[in-house]
Amino acid sequence: MTTALHAGTMQPYALTLDQFIDHAAKWHGAAEVVTGGIGGVTARVGYAGLRDRAKRLSGAFRALGLAAGDNLGVMAWNSQAHMECWYGAVGIGIVCHTLNPRLAPAHLATMIARAGNRVLAVSPDLVALAEQLVPLCPSLAHIIVLDEPGVASVLPACGGVTGWRYEELLDRHGAELPWGGFDENAPAGLCFTSGTTGMPKGVSYTHRSNYLHTLHQLQTDASGLSGRDTLLVAVPMFHANGWGFPFSGPACGAKLVFPSRYQDGASLARLINDERVTMAVGVPTVWLGLVDHLDATGGEVPSLERVMLGGSAVPQALMDRFEQRLGAIVQTSWGMTELSPLGTTTPANVPVRSATKSGRPPLGVDLLLTDAEGVALPEQRGPEGRLKVRGASVVERYFGEDAPAVDAAGWFDTGDLAVIDRDGNVSITGRAKDLIKSGGEWINPGEIEAIIGALPGIAQVAVIGRAHPKWGERPILVIEPGKGAAIADEALLEALRGQVASWWLPDAIVRLAAMPLALTGKIDKARLRAEHGAAA
Repeated sequence: MTTALHAGTMQPYALTLDQFIDHAAKWHGAAEVVTGGIGGVTARVGYAGLRDRAKRLSGAFRALGLAAGDNLGVMAWNSQAHMECWYGAVGIGIVCHTLNPRLAPAHLATMIARAGNRVLAVSPDLVALAEQLVPLCPSLAHIIVLDEPGVASVLPACGGVTGWRYEELLDRHGAELPWGGFDENAPAGLCFTSGTTGMPKGVSYTHRSNYLHTLHQLQTDASGLSGRDTLLVAVPMFHANGWGFPFSGPACGAKLVFPSRYQDGASLARLINDERVTMAVGVPTVWLGLVDHLDATGGEVPSLERVMLGGSAVPQALMDRFEQRLGAIVQTSWGMTELSPLGTTTPANVPVRSATKSGRPPLGVDLLLTDAEGVALPEQRGPEGRLKVRGASVVERYFGEDAPAVDAAGWFDTGDLAVIDRDGNVSITGRAKDLIKSGGEWINPGEIEAIIGALPGIAQVAVIGRAHPKWGERPILVIEPGKGAAIADEALLEALRGQVASWWLPDAIVRLAAMPLALTGKIDKARLRAEHGAAA
């Protein structure tokens, strides 16, 4: 009689985000996280020290009443304290809900209410914005004012909440708690899409999805980040987890450099040279400011080897200018909040880079082109189609919603139109939606249209994007006045102020005797874009 052989097993190693900072503390403990401040002042800490502070912060969060599954609100610029908040939260199962301070208070209040945030951590210069949010957000009980080099922390001057200075909170309630011990499919992050529809949609990242996204990003033909790199993270951490770099940095032991809110050309040039930055990531407008500064001053950034662009497309001439002036390779990429966000990246070793191509997907991300009805195109290389994505770091269901965000086969519709060339390089050719992307940020035309359309004397209104050499696109307001009506430009803009973010205000106002209509009777935005969407 024979005995069946045991097949053998592997260890049940949970894919949770605390593993990254634990790994960094043990194997790259002296590698630094540097935060730039006003006037060139910097703060720095090694990964070992950051981990110790984050573990103490976990105890402080628990003392404020937060437990696993709760959503911690964080509205802050990139900094050491912001990163400590992330790991201090996720280490004990608290969800890190990042908030974009560039949004209007009404939008932020909606997101805070939906997430049920009781604790909100903010950068020092965002205290005034937090004070505006308090009366709009009855769930808020505590506001933590984070540290920033060279800036004094001032507590919010409003009733109904308890204010905490970051270091005082650590001193009073900081206590190490055990990390991990929860399921890898537990939520770790929450990021709203900032108005990609009338109601912002929340994307919930899990520990497992962010862990696997980090492995996707670290592939050689993606970011290719390594322990020899010093990485400047100029993309905000409230943009889809800073594109995941606060996770991939400690995962490989790279030195991280955070610019806080100081992203002008002079500040970035100083940080790059002082810290010998080898790689930088951010939207094109950031690097345009840097090259303009270098042109004006004759400066150089000799340590910089690579710049990864995302958020919006750039003209080829601008991409060429970046490479020539910075002496660095530019890597184009494409992604979105729902993808965590990496979708495609152009490898650094491609001999000829095109601004129209955003590269190929990493292992773990799959793409599909379909027609308007969702049927896969018979030929995936060459023709234009609607771009769909699936993978372990792609949204399946939005926060708080019952219906899935994917089709029966698991494909998520990005709303983008794309072409894939014979080598597998993706080019985004348009958007099925009417959203306007300005400086890497979304603007929802529908909200502007609703406000202007409600004004007396307005017959019809439309908002379109006009090409802009710096911001990619800027909103243009097109109106058809009512018969005999006259309304001044300033009156139109005044109606929007305070209702939408200031950077949503249209750059120009066009008046038409009759709004062009499509066969369906709807406003023909395609014609408006053709006639009024070219760069001024």
